[in-house]
Amino acid sequence: MSFWEYVANRHQQLLTDAFQHVSAVFQCMVIATVLGVLIGVVSYRSGWGSSVAITSTATVLTIPSLAAIGLLIPLVGLGVAPTVITLTLYGLLPVVRNAIVGLRGVDPALVDAAKGIGMSRTARLFKVELPLAWPPILTGIRVSTQMLMGIAAIAAYASGPGLGNEIFRGIASLGSANAINQVLAGTLGIVVLALLFDAAYVLLGRLTIPRGIRV
Repeated sequence: MSFWEYVANRHQQLLTDAFQHVSAVFQCMVIATVLGVLIGVVSYRSGWGSSVAITSTATVLTIPSLAAIGLLIPLVGLGVAPTVITLTLYGLLPVVRNAIVGLRGVDPALVDAAKGIGMSRTARLFKVELPLAWPPILTGIRVSTQMLMGIAAIAAYASGPGLGNEIFRGIASLGSANAINQVLAGTLGIVVLALLFDAAYVLLGRLTIPRGIRV
C-alpha cells in the first residue's frame, strides 16, 4: 500500500489524532502563556527575581521529555494528565523570558506619562506596559508552540492524545507493511500542523500589533 492510499484509508483516524494533537497543544499553550506572563509581570522589576524565573523554567528543558512523562506516570497516571503537565512546563521558558524582555523594554517615559495622568499601577500594566510588550511575548508564544508540537508526540508513550500514536504504532511494528506509512503520516501531520499554527500567529500579530510597533 502506498503512503497516499494509507492516508485515504485511515483519514478519519488521522483527522481525529490531528484534532487531539492541536487541542492538547493549544490548551497547554493557553495555560503556559497565562502562567508565563504572570511570572514575567511579578519578576521583571527585579534582577534577582528575573534570573530565578528564567533559570527555573530553563531547568525544565534540561530534562528529556520522555523522562519527564515517565516520572509523572506514577504520580498522575496515564493519558491526558502527564501530557498537560509536561507540555505546560516545557512551554514556559520562551514566554517567561520574552515577557521579561518585553516589559523591561517599555520606554520609562511612557510609563511616567501614564503615571502623571493618574493611572494606577494596574492600569499602567494593562493599558501601557503589556500592550507594548506584546510583540516579544507573541514571539515567545510562537517559539513555545513549535517546541510543543514535537514534544506532544512523545505523549503517546503515556497513552496521551495526538499524532504521536501513529508514530509509536509504526515504530512498534517496524517491518510490517504499513509501519513506515504510519511513522510518515504522524510526522508529516505534525509538521503541517506546526506550519498552520505559525501562520495563525502571524495573522494574530497583524491583527493585534499596531503597524507602528511592528515597524
